Amino acid sequence: MNIIENHNSEFNSAIEHFKQDIATLKTGRANPAIFDSLRVEAYGTLNPINAIASVSVPEARSIIIVPWDKNLLKDIEKAIRDSDLGLNPSNEGDKIRISIPQMTEESRKEIVKHLNQKAEQARISIRMLRDRIKEEISEAEKNKEFGEDEKYSLMEDLDKKTGELNDSIKEIVGQKEVEIMTI
Repeated sequence: MNIIENHNSEFNSAIEHFKQDIATLKTGRANPAIFDSLRVEAYGTLNPINAIASVSVPEARSIIIVPWDKNLLKDIEKAIRDSDLGLNPSNEGDKIRISIPQMTEESRKEIVKHLNQKAEQARISIRMLRDRIKEEISEAEKNKEFGEDEKYSLMEDLDKKTGELNDSIKEIVGQKEVEIMTI
């Protein structure tokens, strides 16, 4: 039984959560993922846009939202206007068209700053998981489940694993930063 391997799914979910979190950042190109966190009041409950409409990207700088129930057009339009996405939806009667504005250098730098904050949050969650596993390893050694040598070997493996995950976060941030800064 390897204590570190027992937590692989938690490590992987931390990375996946980070990837999903940064997918919502604007890059100057149309990306339906920017609506993932947006909820629309429909049928008495808050729903994600993709649960009540189809979202498509017909061209690099526009998004089309076609609700399955045309009565929801105004609700979707209102949710987008009221959000902090800074987008201006255009109601075309049967669909909503959103043109993605050209980003300025200043707004790109602001988004990169936000990206780095999200990366730090991901690193913190990995550190917290690492600390929890270290406690488990120490506790297992105290309970004589294995010896001191194996404890140090596991601690080394854990440090190596967290280093690899931090490198992975750094690589993901680098790719996203290039995407954001590319005009």
